Amino acid sequence: MTAVSEHRAVGVGPSGIEIAYERLGDPQAPPVLLVMGLALQMHGWPDGFCAELTGRGMQVIRFDNRDCGLSTHFHDAPVPDLAAARRGDLSSVSYDVSDMAADTVGLLDALGLASAHVVGLSLGGAIGQTMAIEHPGRVRSLTSLMSTTGAPGVGRPDPAVLGVLAGPPPANRAEAVERTVRAVRVMGSPGFPHDEAAVRERAARAFDRDYDPLGVARQAVASVASGDRTALLGAVRVPTLVIHGADDPVCDVSGGRATAAAVPGAGLTVFEGMGHDLPRALWPEFASLIAAHVERAERAPVGG
Repeated sequence: MTAVSEHRAVGVGPSGIEIAYERLGDPQAPPVLLVMGLALQMHGWPDGFCAELTGRGMQVIRFDNRDCGLSTHFHDAPVPDLAAARRGDLSSVSYDVSDMAADTVGLLDALGLASAHVVGLSLGGAIGQTMAIEHPGRVRSLTSLMSTTGAPGVGRPDPAVLGVLAGPPPANRAEAVERTVRAVRVMGSPGFPHDEAAVRERAARAFDRDYDPLGVARQAVASVASGDRTALLGAVRVPTLVIHGADDPVCDVSGGRATAAAVPGAGLTVFEGMGHDLPRALWPEFASLIAAHVERAERAPVGG
């Protein structure tokens, strides 16, 4: 896997924010934009998974969403109130998923790319769906991974997940790593081996790059504020693949099924034993599914 060193793109999107990104693989290969979920930085897409993609002839672009990692943080924004947002009080919302989708379009502009194949995980899936809705000409294909439509009746979390995330944020690096380990034990895939050493390494790396609990909360209220995309997804004509775990405790598999049902012609693959993570044992299968999806879309481009 050939890597271009991490860069900072200046003046991305209509807001002019900065997005930190990394570009991997052959720059002439079909570009695959990896959009990470809530609270996770670009390296939440493991190096080995990215190598599976580049090894199948794809160029990979991974990046930090706003309020995460080395991208712009909105420190002067109102203090986010997730409980109030869930009750319908959106006064603490600083931005929404449409703004985050516009960031990705701005990143494509900064990289000189007219379009890309978009792979979004969890909140990243919502961002990818919104790109396909609002910027369809910039999306060659969409893969929505362990995500949902935003409809209130689908993709609900297990109460055990809310329990493990409750309480004050970690006060230091050691606490942050331990909390991540506990969370992954609850959220991860029960049908596949758990690589705790890799979880610890990524959690420590993330803490050292950036630690901003309020940024995570701002992303969370953005997700709540963005509402139900079901009807809008009915107009999407971008080739779409939905991947979900049958045992996902963060976003119930009903969210993936609803996404596939909402997008005309979407494909759906459900993995038994998979939770809300990227188990190493499934990296080759994920990469093969995405590569085949990309190849089909390249042969029949949108509008062709």
